[in-house]
Amino acid sequence: MTAQLAKPDTLRGIIFLVDAAAVGEEAGLAEAAEYLHDVLLALQKRYTAAKTSKSPREVPVLVAANKLDLFTALPPDLVRVALEKAITDVRRTRARGLRDSGVGMGEEDGVEDERDWLGDGGDGAFDFGQMEEVNVHVQVKGGNVMGADGADARDWWEWVAEQL
Repeated sequence: MTAQLAKPDTLRGIIFLVDAAAVGEEAGLAEAAEYLHDVLLALQKRYTAAKTSKSPREVPVLVAANKLDLFTALPPDLVRVALEKAITDVRRTRARGLRDSGVGMGEEDGVEDERDWLGDGGDGAFDFGQMEEVNVHVQVKGGNVMGADGADARDWWEWVAEQL
């Protein structure tokens, strides 16, 4: 899937749905962060691999925090903080794995290329604001697809309307 993000023809945006109740638990958070890291890295590579002076079109990303109707769900702001922290951990783990394997120990291997690191070179804490440098704007909005009182996807629909 991430290979398709590298050279999309008509990509207008991405909606990344997460279970706001599951990201409160380590396993659910780690899985969501790994996948979101890969999606964002593919979008970053799309920008950094551009061969013309005209940069690729902006790609907005909505992290749709679903199941906010549940008592155990994290609010959108906490989903954002949790994902940013977990993506920082993903970057750190992957960098350690590369160092331990001996791959990319020198600049001639190309692994030191900043395109291989999500955000600001892979150092320090990650936050979604770092993606704006590569024309990727990430927003986290809450809602629920189903619930006792019905669906509440108003914020998501507003985001979609803004992108069209």
